[in-house]
Amino acid sequence: MRTRLLSLAVLLALSAVAFGAEPENVWWAFRPLSRPPVPEVPTAKTATANPVDQFIRAKLKDKGLSLAPEADQRTLIRRVTFGLTGLPPAPEEVEAFVKDKDTNAYEKLVDRLLASPAYGERFARLWMDAVHFAETHGHDQDRVRPNAWRYRDYLIQAFNADTLYARFVKEQVAADVLFPNEPKLIPALGFLAAGPWDESSLRDIREDSIDREAGRYLDRDDIVTTVFNTFSGLTVQCARCHDHKFDPISQEEYYRLQAVFAGVGRGDVAFEPNPATAKKRTELRDRLAAIAKNAPELDLASAHVKKAVAEWELKRAGAGVVWTVPAFTAITSDAGSKLVMRGDDSIRAEGTRPDRDTYTLTTRVKARRVTAVRLELLTDEALPMHGPGRCDNGNLHLSEFKVTASDGAKPKALKVRNATADFDQSGWTAAHAIDGNPGTAWGIYPQVGKPHEAVFELAEPVAAGGETELTFALEQLHGGGHLIGRFRLSITDAPPPVKAIALPTTLQTILATTSAKRTEVQARELARHVLKEQTSAELAALPAPAMVYAAAPNFTADGSHRPTPAPREVRMLKRGDIRKPGEEVEPAALSLLAKLPGEFDLRPNHTEGARRAALAKWLTDTNNPLTWRVMVNRVWQWHFGAGLAGTPNDFGRMGQKPTHPELLDFLASELANPDSKAGGGSLKHLHRLIVTSATYKQVSLSRAEGLKADEDNKLLWRQNRARLDAEQVRDAVLAISDRLDRTTGGPSDQQFDMKPGIHVTPVVDYNKFAWEKKEGHRRSVYRFVFRTLPDPLVECLDGADASALTPKRSESVTAPQALALLNNEFVLVHARAMAVRLEKHSADRAKQIEFACRLVWGRPPSAEEGKLFAAYADKHGLANLCRVLFNTNEFLFAD
Repeated sequence: MRTRLLSLAVLLALSAVAFGAEPENVWWAFRPLSRPPVPEVPTAKTATANPVDQFIRAKLKDKGLSLAPEADQRTLIRRVTFGLTGLPPAPEEVEAFVKDKDTNAYEKLVDRLLASPAYGERFARLWMDAVHFAETHGHDQDRVRPNAWRYRDYLIQAFNADTLYARFVKEQVAADVLFPNEPKLIPALGFLAAGPWDESSLRDIREDSIDREAGRYLDRDDIVTTVFNTFSGLTVQCARCHDHKFDPISQEEYYRLQAVFAGVGRGDVAFEPNPATAKKRTELRDRLAAIAKNAPELDLASAHVKKAVAEWELKRAGAGVVWTVPAFTAITSDAGSKLVMRGDDSIRAEGTRPDRDTYTLTTRVKARRVTAVRLELLTDEALPMHGPGRCDNGNLHLSEFKVTASDGAKPKALKVRNATADFDQSGWTAAHAIDGNPGTAWGIYPQVGKPHEAVFELAEPVAAGGETELTFALEQLHGGGHLIGRFRLSITDAPPPVKAIALPTTLQTILATTSAKRTEVQARELARHVLKEQTSAELAALPAPAMVYAAAPNFTADGSHRPTPAPREVRMLKRGDIRKPGEEVEPAALSLLAKLPGEFDLRPNHTEGARRAALAKWLTDTNNPLTWRVMVNRVWQWHFGAGLAGTPNDFGRMGQKPTHPELLDFLASELANPDSKAGGGSLKHLHRLIVTSATYKQVSLSRAEGLKADEDNKLLWRQNRARLDAEQVRDAVLAISDRLDRTTGGPSDQQFDMKPGIHVTPVVDYNKFAWEKKEGHRRSVYRFVFRTLPDPLVECLDGADASALTPKRSESVTAPQALALLNNEFVLVHARAMAVRLEKHSADRAKQIEFACRLVWGRPPSAEEGKLFAAYADKHGLANLCRVLFNTNEFLFAD
């Protein structure tokens, strides 16, 4: 027994060391955040020294090094303009800056760039890399997400508005819960659904299948990984199959994080971009709820309501139409469905469900006038989603509704002049069932599980003096089993117009009774119906809610992938195996921070949103040092090419320690303190502090003593030379050729030819896009991004792989890049456009070349360069010279 206790003690001691249980062994990233004092390093400008420089100088001094001289003004404006906006400075902006003798000229330039709309576009693109945003699902079913772009627009607006970072985090995790009165923020939830999604794992699979449950765990794994890699720099996903091998994160904690997101799903989410519309919609919905409950506070006897009822009756004089179900002599199915007559004169399709079908019903009418036919679609517990369709999602598609008549002679097709329905699916209206086009149809999605009706009004009434045989054909040709499950056909002789009204029998009885003879209950029932119809009409008249692809509890159902009323249970999976579920876990965060417990204070029967709200507050708590350190490190990397800690998504023991931990904590303290007079919580303040430092403004030239002491320049004894990323190259080419369209926001530009594929993934051809189209002129951030079908030019220039979190892009220098920048159609078209711009600028070759160099490099050519370029342009043309300039290092790198 003593041996066992001793072994346990040893294990506990070892785990304490491994996980940093003792204060001196706590890993640097998990230690509480404190604001270190700024080192006092004497300089010529000590009184006005940027604190960033003081921390950098202190480290350099220890190595016997110093900062490099400041770069010249042309280099600085090009560097900081690309750095803060992703665009090149215009020649006139360069010249104005060079000539500006104001000692604060650079600071004014920085402020102007931070205020530019291009600032938000630049950093939205970088953030989209970090969270692996794209507009398709990825995997083998790379379906398009038509509404994903609204998350991109949210990011641009948030960066430009300088949303405080704590709020920025909260909005992306729980905007719907924490800011319920600001529905325009719902697109922020696109963050949770930014990554790839294996559609096949959650759609059209049995609810109780292992594959489906495994798909849910994998889906939540992507969300948890995105949240914690992005905001906390923690590889929590490593604890999916066992406790984290290096960081104090248990497997149980990992699954408790999954439980936080157990009530959300991915899909299109409706939201209100206009607050006034949102308020009105809420009022109308509340009124409808009160009507449905027959609430006592409804004043249904007021003069206003009585007037509305009288006007409604006048307009709907035909509401009392009498419908009769005829006796059918034949009921058949072309594809072998079993059509069974029920006791209420309805017909239910049973047996094997064919892909397509046509139901044909025949009846004989004698001495009867027929003006219209009514098709009622009825629900049934035996149908998927209770019908009324046989499709898995309860829908149906009626391609064509045809009526023929015969009085003993050759059957004659009767024209249907009008078709109305109580509900039309978007793009699938009742009118499509009489348009003669089998490719269109009437559908009722998403209003499945409810009865519906369509009325088909004949152009010429059937006047059956004798006996006439009528045949009704319900052609259902869309495919995929979109068939009618249960229905009823009836006819009327009511005078036209006859339209679908869908009035219950009780209301028809009320309408058949004169107002003077109606009981109080009948009068109230009719008033409720009128008020409901008016309110519904007002609701329908409001602008349709906007849609965004996001992860939320109220996403639009897609097949069998649909919202749940409460969060699903989450269990620990032994070794991550879905076939070995363990104990159920409750939602919580992590317990690795000394001053911030991981447990959530949630009430019993709490809502799904309470979980995400609790996590959002945990992430942004000032006692959570990770959130602030990670973001400061990310911003630093955006400006220097490498973070103070070299692994931006891993601040754990497998990540790199920071080169300047005191500087990292100083900047993190600036960002974490919302009350700081220096701009706490402001990312723009952080950018300004960094880019106005002497460290940032150094030349990028190497020095022997620097190479000897610090070959990798981790101590920043010079500025790092930065290669433009793919989007910066594309946008610069557009700007230089004078074809850049500064229009912001809206659906992404599809710079390719797209056709339906064999399955879900479309066929995309980038070579067929015509660059003269307006869709080709906006900034690259507005470019539609496929996961499995990337743009060849962007991919060649090391564009981010949208299927993986990309906190830092790889950089390569390859022959294919040079070939692409010489021969890609995008470059060829814009080289020609640039040549036209140069010719408009001047007819003089020397002036054309000078202008070209100012556009591309930000400086005029040397005398020798001017001669070489002139000779080349004379021999090969101005457009070819532009291609050469696009391939120069001075264009592709920001010194």
